[in-house]
This record gives sequence, C-alpha cells and structure tokens, in this order.
Amino acid sequence: QVHLVESGGGLVQAGDSLRLSCVASGRAYHVGWFRQAPDKEREFVAGITSTGSQPFYADSVKGRFTISRDTAKNTIFLQMDSLKPEDTAIYSCAASKVTWKNNRHLYDYWGQGIQVTVSS
Repeated sequence: QVHLVESGGGLVQAGDSLRLSCVASGRAYHVGWFRQAPDKEREFVAGITSTGSQPFYADSVKGRFTISRDTAKNTIFLQMDSLKPEDTAIYSCAASKVTWKNNRHLYDYWGQGIQVTVSS
C-alpha cells in the first residue's frame, strides 16, 4: 500500500513559478504527475523512476517543468516555471510498479490532488 500526499499548490500569475511536492509512504514506486482541468480528461505531466532517474515529460510542459526526487525522504517534486493560464488544473501524483510514463491506467495509487490556478 502506498499513500501519496500533495502540497504546494495555489494561485499565481502567468510567468510565475510553483513547486509541488508529493510525499509517498511505503515502498518506493515510480511516480507520475497528472493534471485535470475543468471539463477535460486527466493528462500526464511528468514522471520519474523509483530511483529518481529518467525523467519523462509531456510535450506541453517540456522545458518549463522539472521533476525530481529525494529518495531518502521518498518525496517527489514538480518545479513549474513560466506558468501559463492553460496550466490551471488539479494536479495529482500517482505511483506505479511498472511505469513512470503517460499511461494513467498503469498507476495503482493516487493522491487527492491539489489545485493550481494561473491567472493571466
């Protein structure tokens, strides 16, 4: 069993930065960040392996977002720079035994999610 808790969301202006954190209890799994905007499907944002390697990004955030992992604390970070209004969504972290990439159906555990709002 893995329990995931996100923090760090909030309201910012376009061009600002935010850093999300995901604290995972239990054994280390691969972790992905996903987001869901109103009236849209949940989409993959970024993922990282259980050992903190091989970061993988959606094209929409590549070059602006950075995923990292503190393996000692089993905490996964999502640094979001140059935020845009279209980044507004509920962001969730999820854990998987088999992937850190963009197949959400392969993720076994999910956090509650946290709101990120970017005003123009």
